[in-house]
Amino acid sequence: MSAAPHLRRPPSAAADAAVLSYRRCSLGYRGVPVVRDVDLQVRPRDCLALLGPNGSGKTTLVRGALGLAEVLSGELEVLGTGVAHLRRRAALGYVPQRHTVAASVPVTVAEVVAVGRLPRTGPLRRLTPAARRRDRLAVSGALEAVGLADRARSSVAQLSGGQQRRVLIARALAAEPEVLLLDEPTAGVDEENQHALVEVLAELSSAGTTMVIVTHELAAVRGLVDRAVRLVDGRVVEDRRLPAEPGAAGRRAHPTHPDEDHPADHHDHEDHGSGPRGRRRSFLTGPAMER
Repeated sequence: MSAAPHLRRPPSAAADAAVLSYRRCSLGYRGVPVVRDVDLQVRPRDCLALLGPNGSGKTTLVRGALGLAEVLSGELEVLGTGVAHLRRRAALGYVPQRHTVAASVPVTVAEVVAVGRLPRTGPLRRLTPAARRRDRLAVSGALEAVGLADRARSSVAQLSGGQQRRVLIARALAAEPEVLLLDEPTAGVDEENQHALVEVLAELSSAGTTMVIVTHELAAVRGLVDRAVRLVDGRVVEDRRLPAEPGAAGRRAHPTHPDEDHPADHHDHEDHGSGPRGRRRSFLTGPAMER
């Protein structure tokens, strides 16, 4: 889908404006800093990897943009607005590492993805036929994008760990975000599903989606990301552009499953069974969804 609503490109007039701007920014929890004095600008269409050892502050840096970590000093702007005053929450799509749907909850794949529409429609859903149709199209398009259109009515509990991770990406896409934030998307996922995940992200990136990917090691996303930012002890120690590696986006090492930066971010180990992945038609080349 060349003009998919999930992949809203930034206006040309703001092509150089940062979508995420950290200026001497310190972030933490209950007044205790985890990230210190960070200066970082994420530009439209960046595909950025946040690297670093366990406890370095990678997840906290992302959680700050979501309003889930405290800004203790400095400034943090999201899409030109101070994070505390940001109203366009739907503009940020977030894919957590933890599976957020318990296996005991009788919920379908489509129902989980439909939750991603709530930031667009609000808790009191617009019940007009046109709004419902937009929701259906957004959900079906997001599922097609991640190769799970044929599992829309399946129970989430029936999916492998890698497939559940793709469900979470689809949930984020359903909100039609301008920026996609992903926390260890390949961690705990077998090689086949890891390849599928990276393929999805590569399509989104090539279509213009700005992405920030928290990852334990660069090998997991090499060939996908074009910029690497490394944190150590809560500080940025490296920020570099990466050379293009044609054809490398589909080849990934086996992922690791690191601890996170803060106890609140710790994730249980996830099962990662695999199964055959059906052929999928890219939502980037299909008919455009209605707005």
